[in-house]
Amino acid sequence: MVGMDDEQRLIIRSQSGDHEAFETLIKEHQRMIHSLCYRMTGSLADAADLAQETFIHAYLHLAQFRAEARFSSWLYRIAVNQSLNWRQRKARSLRLQEEWIQQAHETEAEDSKRALQIQDALMKLPPKQRAAVILTTYDGLNHAEAAQALGCSETTVSWRVFAARTKLKRILRHLK
Repeated sequence: MVGMDDEQRLIIRSQSGDHEAFETLIKEHQRMIHSLCYRMTGSLADAADLAQETFIHAYLHLAQFRAEARFSSWLYRIAVNQSLNWRQRKARSLRLQEEWIQQAHETEAEDSKRALQIQDALMKLPPKQRAAVILTTYDGLNHAEAAQALGCSETTVSWRVFAARTKLKRILRHLK
């Protein structure tokens, strides 16, 4: 355990660029800061990250420490601020994640609704036109293959697809 006078000397040495002195300060306060961060987050992994961020912040701002308060109090303040900022970042991240999930569900619902509307529109076509569209558009057959499957000419398939698409556009014009 480092005494108060020893701690003051370590702080002064650290402020002068002595990395070993700062490392000694970290070792002295690491358990206290990690414990605080754990109580603030409830997560060992997040506590370890926040404790590390606390010491990095302390190192970068060591010149600003004026010894008006105890070094441990100064570290506590940094750790609490780091933890509060972490909580805000986490809340923002969760909010964004929830928004993305909601948008995905809405998109899924819209896609499902659109698929049902398209299926309904297909069912309004005459059976031969519906078959021509399904074979060429959904099953990927070319017009010659569709003609063979339907037992008609390629020209007939082309005409049926054209007529079906015209009707589908009229039926589905409200979809965008």
